[in-house]
Amino acid sequence: MLKTLRRIIQEVASAHDFPDALKIMVKRIAKTLDTQGCSIFLLDRRRGEYVLMATQGLSQNAVGKVRIPLGHGLIGLVGEREEPINIDDAAKHPRFLHIPEVKEELYKAFLGTPIIYHRQVLGVLIVQQEEPRRYDESEEAFLVTLAAQLAAIVAHAEATGVIANLFDSHEGSCEATYSGIAGAPGVGIGEGVVVFRLLDLNVIPDREAEDISAEKELLEEALESAREDFRVLEERMYPNLPNEERSLFDVYQRILDSSNLGAEVIAKIEAGNWAQGALREVIQTHVERLANLENEYMRERAIDIMDLGNRVLAYLQRNDRSLPHYAEKTILIGDELTAADLAEVPEGCLAGVVSARGSSSSHIAILARAMGVPTVMGVSDIPISNLQDKKIIVDGYYGQMYVSPRQALLREFEHLAHEEIQLDASLEVLRDKPAQTQDGHRIMLMVNTGLGGDVGLSLAAGAEGVGLYRTEIPFLMRDRFPSGEEQRVIYRQLLASFAPRPVTMRTLDIGGDKALPYFPVKEDNPFLGWRGIRISLDHPDIFLLQVRAMMRASEGYNNLRIMLPMITDVSEADEAIRLLKKAYADVCEEKYEIEMPQVGVMIEVPSAVYQARALAKRVDFLSVGTNDLTQYLLAVDRNNSRVANLYDALHPAVLRALIQIVEGGHQEGKHVSICGEMAGDPVAVIILIAMGFDSFSMSASSISRIKWVIRQFTFEKAAKLLQDVLSMESAVMIRCHLELALERAGLGGLVRAGR
Repeated sequence: MLKTLRRIIQEVASAHDFPDALKIMVKRIAKTLDTQGCSIFLLDRRRGEYVLMATQGLSQNAVGKVRIPLGHGLIGLVGEREEPINIDDAAKHPRFLHIPEVKEELYKAFLGTPIIYHRQVLGVLIVQQEEPRRYDESEEAFLVTLAAQLAAIVAHAEATGVIANLFDSHEGSCEATYSGIAGAPGVGIGEGVVVFRLLDLNVIPDREAEDISAEKELLEEALESAREDFRVLEERMYPNLPNEERSLFDVYQRILDSSNLGAEVIAKIEAGNWAQGALREVIQTHVERLANLENEYMRERAIDIMDLGNRVLAYLQRNDRSLPHYAEKTILIGDELTAADLAEVPEGCLAGVVSARGSSSSHIAILARAMGVPTVMGVSDIPISNLQDKKIIVDGYYGQMYVSPRQALLREFEHLAHEEIQLDASLEVLRDKPAQTQDGHRIMLMVNTGLGGDVGLSLAAGAEGVGLYRTEIPFLMRDRFPSGEEQRVIYRQLLASFAPRPVTMRTLDIGGDKALPYFPVKEDNPFLGWRGIRISLDHPDIFLLQVRAMMRASEGYNNLRIMLPMITDVSEADEAIRLLKKAYADVCEEKYEIEMPQVGVMIEVPSAVYQARALAKRVDFLSVGTNDLTQYLLAVDRNNSRVANLYDALHPAVLRALIQIVEGGHQEGKHVSICGEMAGDPVAVIILIAMGFDSFSMSASSISRIKWVIRQFTFEKAAKLLQDVLSMESAVMIRCHLELALERAGLGGLVRAGR
């Protein structure tokens, strides 16, 4: 059976296109199981219907036309239960749905299994037979195994827009809805602008060729350059290579010949695709075919073909990268966006962000929130290559993306976006008012920043200081370590801008998902590896250079506070404090008249939670980094969209950890702040007040909204809500309870679109 399974998958992988692959699948399954009928229904989530997409045994005229609503019929039952259903006489089942168009009256036996990929039902695979019988266990296992294999193929077709196009070709409609993860609140409406990574062939989008002759010429030049690369490599390595390895270079040369690979790519260009997209089509086809062969040697050649493709791509992209044409209202879309992608959009043009990867706590989402740009993350089934210039709505509250929306929907969201603007304008009056509960409990609201351009926005928003300055940003923007003087100038500008308000500078926090291009750290598990204070203590030269620059910059202002990241043990805090005292002595010897800055630690790993009081004895303040703390407590990679639904800072375990940190700090009489993204979440702020945090630090765009929440509650009411949620056992229950509390307080506009 395993050989049969492999043979079917190989045939499917070599299919001309996706509809052809489905036809092969149903035909081969029916033959293997010796059954009269086999059909594939795929889920059209936009319309909530299962669509017949391929069949062996039912009417071919019904393909693409028969649609079964969710929850209806045996197909709907398989999708609901998310497990196989095996029935000897389908017509007698209470959920049987008679559809005249498919002409299935002859069939009695029914076996259906869901097609599931990453917890999402993508469709249903069924087999049918005229005689009433139950399919045996081996047949059921075979069908389940094939459905699992088919799921990856369907997911890929969905992600590239193939399935949406098939659905639309039958319906005559192009409106589509895609679900992801709410990244940054707000409503964004604009035109899709797709960006893609250079030198990553797999994410190159299709694009209509403006000049076919010019694209063909570019390809010829790229192929010749790649062939020349291999000629040079062969000459260089010739003396050390055995004969069989030398012949490999000849093979590469022949593959890159214009009459081989080149001819296939040219055919795609002549069909209308630009050179880079045409190259991607051809290379992916060859790679998929090789990867599914039984011969291990041939499977490994798939890596060689991909390497050849990337080499040719490098030459196609050898000119300076041309920026995309940005629309007046740009919805920026990409497989995995970067801060540079956002920065390249002209000022005032960025209306929304959609990323196929990442989660609400990815750095791109954090940056988008700081910019006040509605964002949806982790839209894994997004057809990126088909979204250029499409009208798009981004709902950053519910993580929804609407493509080519109908006029009624567009008008509704335009109305909600207008209400958003009115809400923000109404909150401007709070700028100079204190963040104080109705019964007089005062909270300091600080800002998280890392860019010099944030200063004006932060002060305009009423920030009472900087709760977290990410010093790694200037390091990331250079091709080398900045000198001590370069750092001093940057830090002094920030300290001067906020003086006399306090400025908390976190020492260099690299590693994990923040790697310096000139100081690469490659590890199998970077989030549990060499990062944060671990790097600083292993490189005291880098650490001392930085903290001396901070201290020199503070002369005359003395509003500097230094914070140590990723502390896991009191010994790390002790060693870092020793180095800080040394740096202070050095700077004083240089005749700088400064005060020793306050020193604090970030609590962001579980071990620090249990040593909060011991750490508080050694430092002047504690600050909680809820992004990493939540990640480590829940064992959930916060940048992984597959498990993003498990990441929630309102998890009961996280809440109890926060209470323990506050208690530990206050027992030693120390200030305790919170600087993770949780501090800017209107839903969470209510209970953070009751926990006793002394200050919150967040993006500048969140300050007015958080102040609005604080001023609408009493401390007594907040404490009651905290007691309520501590008795609950899931983050979902807690979030719903707190959202309801906001609605009742007239603050519903903070958790959904509109006032």
